[in-house]
Amino acid sequence: MPSRRLCGGVQRESRRHGTVRWARRSRARTSEPPFSNRGVQIGQDRRTTQNFEQNQSETEVKLQNRTWITDFRAKRMQIGVSEQELALEAGLTPEYYRRLEQENQSVPQKVRRRLKDALIRLHPEPLTLLFDYVRIRFPTMDVKHIIEDVLRLKMKYLVQEPRGMYGYTSTYRIGDVMVLTSPLEEMGVLLELRGKGCRQFEAYLDGQKRTWYEFFRKCMKEKAVFKRVDLAVNDLVGMLDIPLLISKCRKEECVSVFRSFRAFRSGGLVSRQEQDSAHMGATLYIGSMQSDLYFCLYEKAYEQLVKNGTPLEQADIQNRFEIRLKNERADNAVYDLVSNENPEQTAFGIINRYVRFVDKESGKPREEWPLNPMWETFIGKHRNTLKLTTAPEPYTLERTLNWFSHQVAPTAKMLMLIDEKCGTSHVKDILDNTELRDKHRKIIQQKMRTVNEMIQMEDN
Repeated sequence: MPSRRLCGGVQRESRRHGTVRWARRSRARTSEPPFSNRGVQIGQDRRTTQNFEQNQSETEVKLQNRTWITDFRAKRMQIGVSEQELALEAGLTPEYYRRLEQENQSVPQKVRRRLKDALIRLHPEPLTLLFDYVRIRFPTMDVKHIIEDVLRLKMKYLVQEPRGMYGYTSTYRIGDVMVLTSPLEEMGVLLELRGKGCRQFEAYLDGQKRTWYEFFRKCMKEKAVFKRVDLAVNDLVGMLDIPLLISKCRKEECVSVFRSFRAFRSGGLVSRQEQDSAHMGATLYIGSMQSDLYFCLYEKAYEQLVKNGTPLEQADIQNRFEIRLKNERADNAVYDLVSNENPEQTAFGIINRYVRFVDKESGKPREEWPLNPMWETFIGKHRNTLKLTTAPEPYTLERTLNWFSHQVAPTAKMLMLIDEKCGTSHVKDILDNTELRDKHRKIIQQKMRTVNEMIQMEDN
């Protein structure tokens, strides 16, 4: 690892995290030699530095072991697996495993692999599937019909905004659920659900006693076109090692139909298309981001740490494998899901067709290299079947409050302090004389109403 002296310290770059760490350089506590002997003195400095670096390396290894077993213990307890259950499943004695946890002993790599595999087998749902992006175009100009009969929301609670995107000119919005319209008949009506929009729409589906399958069937009856669908496979147990998969891509141990991959370190510039690019941790794209199908793998736990301060060991989701589909690819995937209601078949049918990770074996052609054990577990070996899940969340004012906190609050506080010190009431006068628009009144209604008050319970 490259290092250079500067101001009495050693500066090291971490390739994995893209960060710079400082370590104080230890100095030998010896008196100056009684005569000039620069060669001996340099030798002493080098020995001191080598001893320091060796001690530092040993300390880092101990910390890594302690962190690994501590994090692993937290995951074990989170899913309710006892020490004895785990030890027996991993082929270890309970006494040995208990010492590992209680004494923070060094855990060999082979034992780590056995413990992780055992936890995956014991976990009732090591992987889950979520919809993380849905964009659907309806071939109609009747926006009221789409909102009230297809989405089954009461139109009076939606805010209308005189702007849109993708060429649409108007937007009806309820929280993060957006319906876009255009005066052009060929544009039709567009439904846009991003990550938070999907979670919010799931709350409405729950209230309506509907599933995604039933909603998609309704869309198909309306001859809707699925423009984009993202399927997010959530790894709850740390099954995938994203940095290792990145390394395998670079070593040509990724066998794929795709010709390109892009990898980014934690906090690196991922893409302007990513809303949370600075939060995604180590990230791997397989395939071109301009194509109708590509994969995005990233460290979701790191994202939750940066955004919410959630400790890595407490994160619900460790990693995420996103299947991003557009146009005909999205249409085909939704049709397969609705027809079979088998998320495992749909998601891993796509993944297995386009990519696999292998371990190199000398003397064999690349096509015959065996599957990597970690990847083999991910695609189905020794784990429970993947299920489609939901994570409904109510509409919140998070985005508005963030905007207020960063853009308005400093100026508002300054004006309030000036009013206080000068005996004026400018802020109060402005607020008293401010008229709320229809948009603001509807947002108040959205926050004051329950989900059941804003949904249509039956088709008209």
